[in-house]
Amino acid sequence: MRHILALAAALALAATAASAQPSPTEHALLHTLAAEVSADREHATIAKLVAFGTRHTLSDTKSETRGIGAARRWVASQFTAMSKDCGGCLTVETPSEMFTGRRVPNPTEVMDVLAIQKGTTDPGRVIVISGHIDSRVTDVQNFTSDAPGANDDASGTAAVIEAARVLSKHKFPATLVFAVLSGEEQGLYGGHVLADYATKQGWRVEADLNNDIIGNSEGISGVRETTRVRVFSEGTKSVETAAEADRRRYNGGEVDSPSRQIARYMDGLAGAYLGNFKVTMVYRTDRFGRGGDQTEMIKAGFPAVRVTEANENYNRQHQDLRTENGVKYGDVIESVDFAYLANVTRVNVITLASMAMAPAPPTHVDISGAVSADTTVKWQPAADAARYRLWWRSTTDPQWRFAREAAPSGKAVLTDVNIDDWYFGVSAVSPDGWESPVVFPGAPGSWTHEEAPPAPAAPGTPGSKP
Repeated sequence: MRHILALAAALALAATAASAQPSPTEHALLHTLAAEVSADREHATIAKLVAFGTRHTLSDTKSETRGIGAARRWVASQFTAMSKDCGGCLTVETPSEMFTGRRVPNPTEVMDVLAIQKGTTDPGRVIVISGHIDSRVTDVQNFTSDAPGANDDASGTAAVIEAARVLSKHKFPATLVFAVLSGEEQGLYGGHVLADYATKQGWRVEADLNNDIIGNSEGISGVRETTRVRVFSEGTKSVETAAEADRRRYNGGEVDSPSRQIARYMDGLAGAYLGNFKVTMVYRTDRFGRGGDQTEMIKAGFPAVRVTEANENYNRQHQDLRTENGVKYGDVIESVDFAYLANVTRVNVITLASMAMAPAPPTHVDISGAVSADTTVKWQPAADAARYRLWWRSTTDPQWRFAREAAPSGKAVLTDVNIDDWYFGVSAVSPDGWESPVVFPGAPGSWTHEEAPPAPAAPGTPGSKP
């Protein structure tokens, strides 16, 4: 009988929580920004990038018409023109480093092109969108043959440029960085340059949305997928310490890193603002056995995700331009679905804007409630947050399910919500309803490296006596 009563109480609690979950504030700005994304402009951008012949990292850097040097200078000129249109709101930077490696036999300068839109009130908080400009053919060392790279990754570069055009017309509390990277195909070197630059600048990077292969809708099987995009995210932090891993293995957090919360955030925004175009969350850092520039940001401790089309066509990736047995190979512009690319860009644009308008994710989030019917949630209040939301979900749910409002006191009690049965999180909400991603308690979910020391172990936890 006791078990039956407990189950009934739990079901009643869930029903109450579900009905009490606040409706997210709908923001007209996000509808406006989504509508401003232009498939035609992205077509023009990719056509220009393809016209450089090859953008291989080891290709010509002096020519004005061919090679990666000309392509990078053209991107910088686009950012400069946008800055002129917005009264100097963009600062163009070109950080670079010298590399040699297995795919870079001779010392080579790898240069990124960044457009930085400084935040109005919290400029140290940075949200990044990135894509790589370099291209390749079958032989990764072949830097002379034509390598149009229309989808891999002129599509990602076009998304970055279009996001800059749309968002530079508006002002945001946090800083936005539009990053066009080089050297991805030779060893993720552009991502390394970006991570180093962010670290040296002291940026508090809240997210890097890395767009790589986002413009094709027809898979190698011939199936066309136009209504969803995949977002890959790491489950546990690459920078997790051994002690943090031990505690996380016991208390949970394997699917609740900041990167994973960004993916959930993107999923929620797409569902609210983009109608039939959805995000599919993939619980991997990247595709199986493959990688992208976001991994270099993750290694540096910055939350990052990879955005990639739903249905890849491998005949159009890393291929010499040719036709064999009636099959066309090569990454050409004719294979890009620009309506699809525009929708993927819209997911990025509304995510960047929403995160930049919202308060920073809460810090020092902690929970307690062992051997108690209630769960106590604590966090560090921030000046830019008018209120907070406490979130919880079943430990097997992919998305946050229940929520309650909380005052900006830094502490709240969820009465009759048992700490053992749920995962918990906290989001920050601005006075006008902009909401941050949810933060999972402790080191597994922290956006910073400033977590308070763990509380003394409760009975039954590692290191305690029964």
